[in-house]
Parts: sequence; structure tokens; C-alpha cells
Amino acid sequence: MLDLDLIDDASKKTNLKRMAIETCIGFIGRTLSQSEFRVRKDKKTVKDEMYYRLNLRPNKNMSASFFWQTVVRKLIYDNECLIVQSDTGELLIADSFIKNEYAVMEDVFKSVVVRDYEYKRSFLMSEVIYIQYSNEKLSQLIDELFYDYGDLFGRMLEFQKRKNQIRATVDIEGLNGKAEEQTNKLQSFINRVYKAVTEKAVAVIPQQKGFTYKEHQQNTTVGPSVDEINKVTDGFMTQVAAALGIPVVMLKSEMADLEKPTRNYMVFCINPLAKKISDALNYTVIDREDYLKGQYLEIRTPTYSNIFDLANSIDKLIASGAWNRNELRDKVGDDMVDNPVMDEYVMTKNYESIDKTGDEGGEEDE
Repeated sequence: MLDLDLIDDASKKTNLKRMAIETCIGFIGRTLSQSEFRVRKDKKTVKDEMYYRLNLRPNKNMSASFFWQTVVRKLIYDNECLIVQSDTGELLIADSFIKNEYAVMEDVFKSVVVRDYEYKRSFLMSEVIYIQYSNEKLSQLIDELFYDYGDLFGRMLEFQKRKNQIRATVDIEGLNGKAEEQTNKLQSFINRVYKAVTEKAVAVIPQQKGFTYKEHQQNTTVGPSVDEINKVTDGFMTQVAAALGIPVVMLKSEMADLEKPTRNYMVFCINPLAKKISDALNYTVIDREDYLKGQYLEIRTPTYSNIFDLANSIDKLIASGAWNRNELRDKVGDDMVDNPVMDEYVMTKNYESIDKTGDEGGEEDE
């Protein structure tokens, strides 16, 4: 009669799912957006138009970092991402498309829509950059997982909201005159009382004839605490992170001993994703003949060690004669130096052949 909203569907609480998805996908997107895309030829980086597009400005409206974060979001959540090139060479992310698959011929992409523009032409597989993430949409897995976690989270959250809720009853002796008119007046008065109680530190409620307002407070309510609600949130986050290969300790901002989790994160999450993207780019950007001759596109993902942390290891690799200095510069991500001395292999005396020692393992007599 008084429009009291007593029913709330706890299963519709989607904050938990949104937070987990945005946290995990954002984490991966920020990591990959720091990568450098390189076209390699004759052991050197070719800095051409494609290098500019991939690393600085893919198109007029996106920076490279935002572009790759968007690619990661679509790739993980939708299981696929289509990138097409405009007539001016700009890289554009398709919002929707239709893929026609064939057994022995190239797949064809039709009805490609970028923002509000729909291409009238069709694209062959060799003309686009098409990336697939896995065999099943992550969104479906998350929805199924959220069915149980979301219901539990919503009910626990609703209980916490009711735990210290102000509850009141209104006793009405009798209504004179028209029932509808009296009901509207009473509802308006109750609304003013409710607003004063919820918004003001001190609320004075005038006594009305035939109207009694009484509050009921329960201080001994037993139920789940806020910590238990956080455990449900962490549990759902852990499941989503595990599906993506992210060590959950990295999402909790625990800075102690992150070296091993970071290595696992790069090996099992970022590097496989970078391989999928580089394979798609190599197929479209690099001709088959050039690829077989040694030209290729690679993705230099961010490293968790700086050059000073690797100093001792680099010294050992050079001293053992396993690599020359230019090769090691390339491995750590720097360009090779055009100096013949840097291509020489050197070895310290400690690594001399055993043939130069005596029978008992000591040094030869002079």
C-alpha cells in the first residue's frame, strides 16, 4: 500500500565480475602495451612505416599503448580480434565482423565495422591481422563461474547492509476521510521522516495524533563479516586470474619476493599472448620469401631485470666465449654496434682447453 521496496534480487550483483575482469585484463593490457614491436632483418631492426604504426601511432585516433590495450581486451574477452588496414595504411580494430571459414581456401571477413563505418568490401585472411586467444570464449567461462560466486557475494553483501540497518515501525490508529488521500499524506510524512533519519546526525520527529514511530535496533546480529566478503571476492579473482595465467600474488600488490611470480607471469601469460600476436603479424606483414630469408617481426616484452642486475651473468657469457658482445647486446634488447671488435669471441685463461694441462691436472712445466 505504501510502496515499500522489500525485495531485492541479490543474484544481479555484477560488481564482483566487473572488478575481476577489469583487473585481470587491465593488468595484461598494461604489460603488453609496454612492449616494442620490431621488424628484424640481417640482425638489425628495420625502422620503417610499420615500425611507426606498431610502436607510436597505429591510426589518427589512438596511441600505440591504448591501441594494444584495446586489442588485449577484445582478444581475451571476445576470444578474437580483427585488425584491418585502411587505404592509407592505418591499423583499425574492428568492432564487429562476419567470418566465413573454408577448408582449403583463405577465410573471408565480411561486414567489417569500425566504430560507425562499415566496409563494403571483403577481406581475405592474408589482408588482415586476425588473432585468436583460445578455443572457448572467456566470457562464457566467467559467466558460469560467476553464477555461484555472484549469488553468494550478493547475498553476503545484502546481509551486511541489513546488519546495522535502522528498522522502524509505524502504528496507525485509523484513517478518516478518503483512504487514498490520507494514505498519500501519510506516505509523504513517512518519506520526510526517513530522509531526516538517514541524512541528519540529529533528527527530531514531531509527534502526530494517531501516528507512532518506533525504531528497532539489533546489536547481536550474527552473520558473515566484511573479511568473509573479501574472501569471496579474492576467491573469484583467483579463479579468473588462474584462467589467464596471472599469479594471484601480483594482483594483490604484495611487493615481497615478486621475482618468481613475475617470471611465471611472463612465461605462462604474456609470452604466449605475444607469440599469438607476432604470428598473426608475421603472416600479414612479412612476405613468405622474406621470412624464409631471415626477416621477421618480434615483440620485445618488458623485462623485470635491468642491465645492472645482469652484469655478472653477461661477463661470464663473454668470458666463456659462448657469445660475442654484439650478440649479447641483441639478447638484452639493445641494437648491435657497427664495430668489428664487438663481433669477436673472447675467452679468459680460466676457460682454456684441458689439453693444455698436465696429466695430473696441474699446469704444464715451463
